[in-house]
Amino acid sequence: MTIKVVVVDDQALVRAGFRVLIDSADDLEVLGEASNGEDAITVVGTTSPDVVLMDIRMPVMDGIEATRLITGEHQGDVPRVLILSTFDLDEYVYAALRAGASGFLLKDTPPEELLAAIRIIAEGNALLAPSVTRRLISEFSKREVKGSASTNVIETLTEREREVFALVAEGRSNGEIADELHMSTPTAKTHVSRILMKLNARDRAQLVVIAYESGFVTPG
Repeated sequence: MTIKVVVVDDQALVRAGFRVLIDSADDLEVLGEASNGEDAITVVGTTSPDVVLMDIRMPVMDGIEATRLITGEHQGDVPRVLILSTFDLDEYVYAALRAGASGFLLKDTPPEELLAAIRIIAEGNALLAPSVTRRLISEFSKREVKGSASTNVIETLTEREREVFALVAEGRSNGEIADELHMSTPTAKTHVSRILMKLNARDRAQLVVIAYESGFVTPG
């Protein structure tokens, strides 16, 4: 199965480079390009990609707003958004995940890692570089966390699901969760799937945001 991709960046040379790299992989294909967030929404609507590589700083409409509109209003299967930025800044990471992005990588990521990231995102998993995860948690620690509407929903989780949810918020993989809670990896995966369904979250990245914003997990 070929993973369909749309590349969004205001620099033509950068878009061309990503296209060559992505099209060089047998299982990936670039369906379209856009130079700003507004055009990205149009291209995504006409091509229905699996993954959108989204730059942040762009004219007309930035990548954060475009991500919010694509993941919140796109009809049918919602594409996964992988944010690519030159800047490893807290405000961008936090805003991107809140907007519905499934991952965040820096533009200096090695080519093979970028291709692997696209595949991970396409499979429905979240992806954050280790440095980004640390910054994200740091950002949450600076904010005054208040219980939100998500708190009531979290109360529907079983005790075991709460344990799994807490580990997901730490960025643990299914295998790591299984080891920690002495269960099989398929069982851990099933628990995560149920949590995603109960909390109406697209992926693990959204679960991290919900965990911290609801106050279920606190930094440190």
